[in-house]
Amino acid sequence: MVLPSADAPLGVFDSGLGGLTVVRELRTSVPHESIIYLGDTARVPYGTRSASTVIRYARSCAKVLTERGVKALVIACNTVSAVAVDVLRAELDMPVIGVVGPGADAAVSAARAEADRTGGPPPKIGVLGTQGTISSGAYNRHVQQISSRFEVIGQPAPLLVPLVEEGWLEGPVPELAVRKYVEGLLDVGAGVFVLGCTHYPLLRPTIEKVLFELMGRPAPVVDSAAATAAFVAELLLDGRIQANASRGLGKLQLLVTDQPAGFQKAADLFLGQHTPEVEQIDLSVE
Repeated sequence: MVLPSADAPLGVFDSGLGGLTVVRELRTSVPHESIIYLGDTARVPYGTRSASTVIRYARSCAKVLTERGVKALVIACNTVSAVAVDVLRAELDMPVIGVVGPGADAAVSAARAEADRTGGPPPKIGVLGTQGTISSGAYNRHVQQISSRFEVIGQPAPLLVPLVEEGWLEGPVPELAVRKYVEGLLDVGAGVFVLGCTHYPLLRPTIEKVLFELMGRPAPVVDSAAATAAFVAELLLDGRIQANASRGLGKLQLLVTDQPAGFQKAADLFLGQHTPEVEQIDLSVE
């Protein structure tokens, strides 16, 4: 693998807005890195697409970012990470990082910590995600590669993405939706909960509140976006391709395939700050 210049930007892509939670974490973990983010808003959502379609879309997004000279590619989408990460790693001459692997690693660490705390067996790991992510079994495969002691239970949570994109993050409606999904995981013995969609971190306070009400104690909640950002920071350091800190805060560039004005408004919510002007581009599907 021929690594690009350390001064090159990171490339991050998702089907839409959700991957901005990964960007937010990256801006904290590696603030000196410049980032080019691509949201494929013309073809969102990916979570209900077939695996072959998701792979085609992922290739076209990766092509745009590699042509802009990124030094590493971060797939800020659980659905794409579940079905296309190995394809992109085989085809691209740069590091390719998905969100499933780091999220699974963090979930196992949380389950081990719970087992140590209670002195019992590790709790089951409950994953909230899109239908595509859950159907792929990607989290279960990654966890089983670490140890067969840990059991993964998947729960599709399709109502949560539109709630986040509408900015409906707290109150009785999102709480009822969250309760509907986590009760099923609790019924089968889940004790660690993975936010297996990059939209879900914005609902984390509500998810933690509902879990506390149902369990009577705080529950371990794993944010795959935060876990991915920490993994990227370590990878850049180990590979000696991190940006020079003397250059100051890295630049952020936002690209979308449709509706830049609406994306701009939502991006402010996701990133917690005013965002740069959003550029609309066209994608070709191979």
